[in-house]
Amino acid sequence: MPVEKCKGSRDLSPQEMGRFRLIESAFRDSCLKWGYDEVRTPTLEYLHLFTAAGTLTPSRLGKVYSFLDWDGWSGERVVLRPDGTIPIARYYIETVRDKALAKLFYVTNVFSFEETGREAREKWQCGAELIGAGSTTADVELVMLAIEALARLGLTDVELRLSHAGLVRAMLARFGLSPEEQTRLFDQVLDGDAGALTRASPELARVIGPLLERRGKSAGFLKNLAVLFDHEFPGLDAPLKDFTGFVEALDGLGVKYEIDIASGQGFEYYTGMMFRLRSCGELVAGGGRYDALVPLLGGPDVPARGFALYLDKLMEVVGDEPVTAPKVLVSAEAGNLKAAFDLAASLRTAGLTAEVDLGGSPPAGVGWRLRTHGPVFILTDPGAQRELNFPSIEGVLSHLRG
Repeated sequence: MPVEKCKGSRDLSPQEMGRFRLIESAFRDSCLKWGYDEVRTPTLEYLHLFTAAGTLTPSRLGKVYSFLDWDGWSGERVVLRPDGTIPIARYYIETVRDKALAKLFYVTNVFSFEETGREAREKWQCGAELIGAGSTTADVELVMLAIEALARLGLTDVELRLSHAGLVRAMLARFGLSPEEQTRLFDQVLDGDAGALTRASPELARVIGPLLERRGKSAGFLKNLAVLFDHEFPGLDAPLKDFTGFVEALDGLGVKYEIDIASGQGFEYYTGMMFRLRSCGELVAGGGRYDALVPLLGGPDVPARGFALYLDKLMEVVGDEPVTAPKVLVSAEAGNLKAAFDLAASLRTAGLTAEVDLGGSPPAGVGWRLRTHGPVFILTDPGAQRELNFPSIEGVLSHLRG
């Protein structure tokens, strides 16, 4: 019986890897041009990094891959990284906390147990984190960077949905819930659990439910909320002011969006604005502000925000990169192996894709065939099936480029 891959894992074919690298390259190039520096954190982290002061909710902690790492006699419990942002916060505290501003990006995999094995247990994401700037401009920068990276991939139907963690938390706080109850309900509400509020309290559902169901597409929508719910939630002033300033900035840039207070799944450690991006019906990116995360991990009290592009989803909606360079299969006269390898090297140096004929069936995707016969270079046209003779490699290159 053949050995199969683990449940919930996947192999990436050459075609899929082409899309993977296309997405990664577009994201990486965008980040570098916006002044972000690339980092990479370990796949293994200590479990307490993710349990510290509730950085991850119990529902997500219940899905981590955790085991004992017998380092001497300590027996520290470690996990396969379940989140991309928290390790970056740890890296910031250990390495760059003295800098006034840290702009970092990464491409990484994250792991989450899924019981049936039908869903992916390993996922890839491209993430950017901006730590140390507390302005509305910084919030807007991340949204614009994410949109630009998606635009570079040819996605023109991107939908932007906005929310604010501070609004949801302020509403829950109004009912005198304990911090643990607030965190649990916050997680359930943003996960789309419509019955969570009713189960907690019918009164809570009566008051908060209508607010969570409202949708809007302008800063005026938020200003109307401030008037309508001021008597019910006096604590909404600060988050509403912050949220309104953010959407007004987007209005000034001509960015289209929809305000959906309950859209923030998976953002349990967020404290401010949150955004999600959809394309072709798929959730392809999300992020927001998490000012409390770095202090929770023992670092300085600094503002922070970030976002991630979900590579697995993007690979489903992004087309394959067009092949522009012809692929050439190179052979030489019998006994002259050096000539074949030298000729292939010359083609690759010129920017073409060249493989040496290994015998047997030709590799997939080969178009042109090039062989030598004495001083003559013989190029076989894949379309017309005719041979073209050239006295020099320069003539071959000129024809292929044309």
